[in-house]
Amino acid sequence: MKSPLAPGIRLLTSFSRDGCYRGFILFLTFLFYTAYHLSRKPISIVKGELHRNCSTVIRPADLNITNNETWCDWAPFDQDNYQTLFGMLDNCFLVAYAIGMFFSGIFGERLPLRYYLSFGMMMSGMFTCLFGLGFYLKIHSIYYYAVIQVFNGIMQTTGWPAVVACVGNWFGKGKRGFIMGVWNSHTSVGNILGSLIAGAFVSSAWGMSFIVPGLIIASTGVLCFFFLVEKPEDVNCTTPHRHREQQSSETEPLLQKSSHIDRTANGAINVEPSEVTVEPSEVTVEPTEAISFREALSIPGVVEFSLCLLFAKLVSYTFLYWLPLYISNVAHFDAKEAGDMSTLFDVGGIVGGITAGLVSDYTGGRATTCCFMLIAAAPMLFLYNYIGQSSIGATVGMLLLCGGLVNGPYALITTAVSADLGTHESLRGNSRALSTVTAIIDGTGSVGAAVGPLLAGLISPTGWNNVFYMLISADLLACLFLTRLVYKEAQGWCRRSP
Repeated sequence: MKSPLAPGIRLLTSFSRDGCYRGFILFLTFLFYTAYHLSRKPISIVKGELHRNCSTVIRPADLNITNNETWCDWAPFDQDNYQTLFGMLDNCFLVAYAIGMFFSGIFGERLPLRYYLSFGMMMSGMFTCLFGLGFYLKIHSIYYYAVIQVFNGIMQTTGWPAVVACVGNWFGKGKRGFIMGVWNSHTSVGNILGSLIAGAFVSSAWGMSFIVPGLIIASTGVLCFFFLVEKPEDVNCTTPHRHREQQSSETEPLLQKSSHIDRTANGAINVEPSEVTVEPSEVTVEPTEAISFREALSIPGVVEFSLCLLFAKLVSYTFLYWLPLYISNVAHFDAKEAGDMSTLFDVGGIVGGITAGLVSDYTGGRATTCCFMLIAAAPMLFLYNYIGQSSIGATVGMLLLCGGLVNGPYALITTAVSADLGTHESLRGNSRALSTVTAIIDGTGSVGAAVGPLLAGLISPTGWNNVFYMLISADLLACLFLTRLVYKEAQGWCRRSP
């Protein structure tokens, strides 16, 4: 008579081989993009240290100074135009990122993802470290930091299309919104860790605020080279079913239930009993050629979601790069305290991304979910600017709420929506379109990410109120571009209702 298995062993044996690989890939790609965002965050934390009110800082007795308010600032950010210079550095990174993203998807479809990601992370780590070395080498040239930002922005484009394509290869559409909502929390987790790591060094040696994140992302690049598996078939795992819609995608929500077809390693077809049976003759061979840029744009919904993300990402990245400085200026916190407080916005973003994924899975309405959250975000941004700094409790609550409503649609569009459109039924099973579609959507959004911090740098000298009016306007414009898709989703629900 066999002895009963220990609970831990029963738990381990309950996982299938496919499930273990999928969980491992989800964890790896989560780790990779956490490192990408972790290495982007230091610049927003260090701004408060590069330029601060030196009249409140204890001056060394042997220091001969001519300006009591700028003696502790880091040149060239000790001038009155420091906000413009900060905006220029942000823009150097973000414009390079936006332009490079359109090409990154094309490369990602044609190069092995493992090599592509490994190279990108190690190079991004090198440029992040070079920025921090400016502190130790006492470099005060704005051109040095601008060039570093440009090359780092280009290297950072290797991340998003590649990790989304990899996750899309391993997971079907059944619970994609929820899975990717949880998975996309890497963006906020990376921002939080980046803020905490940068904040730990910012007051003593701000160069380490860049060097440590740079070493971390370079290390994950090495990890990627040794462990990433791009596709299930590479390790003889079952490939996820491809979405097959029964009606036109123009008149139905992006996510719908369809027959679950899995092709095993020996070519057999497994169909879940509760689903529609599909004859083997109906299964077509997956195309091997990558689609063109023009073909990707013709996929229904790509243009609308791309334009929506342009304005949604404008809002999100303005907070990413300027929130610590705003808190420091308005609430009069030091650089470390402002950086720590800004992480609450990202904590809210984690909850918002998961909530958006769950709601869109349940309703099948990706566009409607995004539109609702965008509409709700506008008045919350207005309230945060006017009452958000009245007390610690108000600051915490408003940051969490604004973070969820701002980052929820951004997270949903860059993950589940991109993956849905990249495996759209009009592509006839061509999975190689996923990276290109992801790059188009995120590349368009990155244009907004570049414009937002630049506008914040130009507008903030006129008052922070005007910055928030700009963010509210962008939020409403993002919602406007989804109106056609929301209408189509509503039509689909009406047709299915009894």
